[in-house]
Amino acid sequence: MDKRYFSDILVKWYEQNRRDLPWRETKDPYKIWLSEIILQQTRVIQGLPYYLRFVDRFPDILALAAASEQEVLRLWQGLGYYTRARNLHQCAKEVVNIHHGIFPGSFQSLRALRGIGDYTAAAVASFAFTEKVAVVDGNVFRVLSRVFGIDKEINTPEGKRVFTQLANELLSTKNPDLHNQAIMEFGALQCLPRSPDCSQCILVRDCFAAKNEMQHQFPLKKKAKAARKRYFYYFVIRKGKSLLMKKREEKDIWQGLFDFFLLEKTSPIGIDRIIGQMNSITEVKIQSDSAEISPLYKHTLSHQIIYSRFIMVQEHPENMLKEPFAFYSVKKIGSLPKPVLISRFLSDYHLL
Repeated sequence: MDKRYFSDILVKWYEQNRRDLPWRETKDPYKIWLSEIILQQTRVIQGLPYYLRFVDRFPDILALAAASEQEVLRLWQGLGYYTRARNLHQCAKEVVNIHHGIFPGSFQSLRALRGIGDYTAAAVASFAFTEKVAVVDGNVFRVLSRVFGIDKEINTPEGKRVFTQLANELLSTKNPDLHNQAIMEFGALQCLPRSPDCSQCILVRDCFAAKNEMQHQFPLKKKAKAARKRYFYYFVIRKGKSLLMKKREEKDIWQGLFDFFLLEKTSPIGIDRIIGQMNSITEVKIQSDSAEISPLYKHTLSHQIIYSRFIMVQEHPENMLKEPFAFYSVKKIGSLPKPVLISRFLSDYHLL
């Protein structure tokens, strides 16, 4: 397929079908970068309200850099992949401290910032600064693999090199930003993962997958490892209307978020046994018949599945657990950044 034809027809389609999204109405690299970080692993319909809240609370890079990590995590709560939020905050500080609050204007200089990989650097460089660099995301992988019949696995180094090279070869030298937006939007709206609308597709006559009825075989992806299963037993210790919580400091999921006293196991364990273990390692002496046990909660992450139960007990001041635990009021808990799993439990039991 002629490269210019490929770009021109996509841009024409984009101008007629594009969604009106706030980050497309600006050349501000801060807002473009913010949207790209939020939309990683997140659908537009879910990410848009977060974007609007972040822009309202932190209208520029200086405001974001000056915020506390806890405030950033609290605003991010519900999006998951909290490393993104921490990197977002640290990157803002780098831009302020190293670049005097001004985003660097090239792919290579953006790539050097905290939490910015090839995709985000290309997106900001292209959309904010019109640099001639291809943006390659899941939508682009899907469109290119189907149209050109590329049989390389997209989650391997070789596959990423092949697709990135082709994407840059196809890139419009006249309107690289429009080209990038067009192919991404085409994948998001037309060339869908499970139900591509081939009957209305502008590329169907030249599409390898459509001509060979192989749409659902592309793109190829190396099989992921089985998800790790973890078993969490949370002890929700109450003192009046306050709950005992702690900030997760270990380098694990949910770092910087607040949860309860936790005993983790590699396999399911009986409630009486887990309460016995709790009693043996703490000053808290729990009677099984006085504890309220939640149903089993299942929480799925990208490569992990958390199975959790919450064991609720009333605690007396003389048996309070020590640092880093502390009792927090309902009002304070509402403002703390928390994993979705913890928020679900608190909501289910009307503790917020």
